[in-house]
Amino acid sequence: MIDLPIVKAHLRVDHDDDDALIQGYMDAALSAFETWTNRTLVDPSESLPDPVGNALLMSKAIKQGALLLVGTWYNSRESVVVGTITAELPMATNALWKPHRWVNL
Repeated sequence: MIDLPIVKAHLRVDHDDDDALIQGYMDAALSAFETWTNRTLVDPSESLPDPVGNALLMSKAIKQGALLLVGTWYNSRESVVVGTITAELPMATNALWKPHRWVNL
């Protein structure tokens, strides 16, 4: 849904050595979106299903959130950093994705 060259440009990667890794991160980021929001992403070039249900077209905010998440994973490949002062970074992805959450009442 998000082309690899766009992701690589976002990451400022100009080689092909990490293509499989980056694609894996992108797939995981879009899966994380679907899990966290309880939505099913649909490529903007396709039509929404009938009935729509929880399906959602990919938007700029969803795409940007995925790129931010991939950037975080690509630059910090471990869950713990040793030997530095630790701080939790604000999660911009949540701000971009939260409006799309689907809650069953």
